Amino acid sequence: MNTTDAKRVLETALICAPQPLSVRELGTLFDDEVSADTLKGLLADLQQEWTGRGVELVQVASGWRFQSRPELRPFLDRLHPEKPPRYSRATMETLAIIAYRQPVTRGDMEDIRGVTINSLIIKQLEDRGWIEVIGHRETVGRPALFATTRQFLDDLGLSSLDQLPPLEGSDVQESALDRLDFEALSAQLQPDADAPEPMDAAADTLEPAAELQAQDNAPQEDHESGEPPPSNAA
Repeated sequence: MNTTDAKRVLETALICAPQPLSVRELGTLFDDEVSADTLKGLLADLQQEWTGRGVELVQVASGWRFQSRPELRPFLDRLHPEKPPRYSRATMETLAIIAYRQPVTRGDMEDIRGVTINSLIIKQLEDRGWIEVIGHRETVGRPALFATTRQFLDDLGLSSLDQLPPLEGSDVQESALDRLDFEALSAQLQPDADAPEPMDAAADTLEPAAELQAQDNAPQEDHESGEPPPSNAA
């Protein structure tokens, strides 16, 4: 099979695939007779050929996929004018803490936010496939350690955590979080019949963790969740 035909096969498979495809999966198209390095070269060629079009070929955490360019999103949104679900500031802030500080326990998150985190926030992020338990800290009670998933990176259009906006110093800074397209991330996953409804959206901007801690050093009720703090928070 010549290079042109091989690229046509890859292009067709990627356009028709509902999910990103890894290099290993793409290799099965050719009965594994094409090396991984050759496939990567063909993918790079395809990526270049689609430059300047409304659709682009990108590499995310789970593999390669075609997607619309971000600058065209406002036009595509007109096809579905209904307002997509959005997540509260508390939910997005918790997700950001996990993304930047992982692996972290619920207690770690509460220390950074300065408020008790409602269990529904953690469950919501797990149900969306953005975070998962990857182990337990060897301390009293063996609290669960949370980290982000490949699905989280895929939905943000990233291939690795290294592509997250850099932080200034050691704190989760508002300036860095603002550069994450969390609003678009919230809109990508529609609530299904079995999933809990997303919490009411609060302010779009995220307060720096240091500012939250300055407001009150002791954990308080998470007002954005509308629920009292659990009696045995981690």
